[in-house]
Amino acid sequence: MESLLAIFTDPGNLAALFSLIVLEVVLGIDNLVFIAILSNKLPEGLQQRARRIGIGLALIMRLALLGVIAWIVGLTQPVFDLGWTGPPDLHGVPVYETAFSWRDLILISGGLFLVWNATKEIHHAMDVEESGAMLDKAGHVAVSLTSAIIQISLLNLVFSIDSILTAIGMTDIIPIMAVSIIITVGIMLLAADPLSNFIHNNPTVVMLALAFLMMIGAVLIADGFGVHVPKGYIYAAMVFSGAVETLNILARRARQKRAALATGNESETTSH
Repeated sequence: MESLLAIFTDPGNLAALFSLIVLEVVLGIDNLVFIAILSNKLPEGLQQRARRIGIGLALIMRLALLGVIAWIVGLTQPVFDLGWTGPPDLHGVPVYETAFSWRDLILISGGLFLVWNATKEIHHAMDVEESGAMLDKAGHVAVSLTSAIIQISLLNLVFSIDSILTAIGMTDIIPIMAVSIIITVGIMLLAADPLSNFIHNNPTVVMLALAFLMMIGAVLIADGFGVHVPKGYIYAAMVFSGAVETLNILARRARQKRAALATGNESETTSH
């Protein structure tokens, strides 16, 4: 108990904890967006349950992986090498590599799953009838709770491993990692319903969110091949796109409000 108290009263450890929470929240956005989009396809009575289960599984996976942290670190060791690399960049470092670790294979698989899933959802959104998808009574693509949980679990595994490896790069103190994970998942839990409702109430955001997921999938695949795209570029692009879409939403609401006022004025003039 005293050792834990010493850990969490050390200013350096507190700074590491705060930095790790911020980083984990940022890295958890794509996971949360996927959960929101997938849960919104369920019947209304099951949506919140799916989000709770999905985020709960994310917490369990992350804490379980902390218990086998030595194995997680071992995932970065190459398991096979095709024996050739891409051309060197300006610094003499190969543009890509073909020495694959289990982490690389997991990232590539997760990236392919995200790209495939986002592409499928975009196809459904563009032309539901042509896609041949099953529809619910509201005309949305139907999905079962079991199917949603399985898909969420697969992505949780990919993001959890990436999250733990990121945490290891910032601190080697297990309690700091555990507390940051619990706080981060708690924030995700609080943000899940508002984010899902926002996406549901603004259909144009769905396409933007799917584009984000496709981009994240491409980045995961590139990372698996040794092409490391700075995360700052990715999230800066997401923030910029989100800001533009926010302006579009505000402009659309303003037009709707003016149209409603104009209609009301015409009705009053007619009645007089």
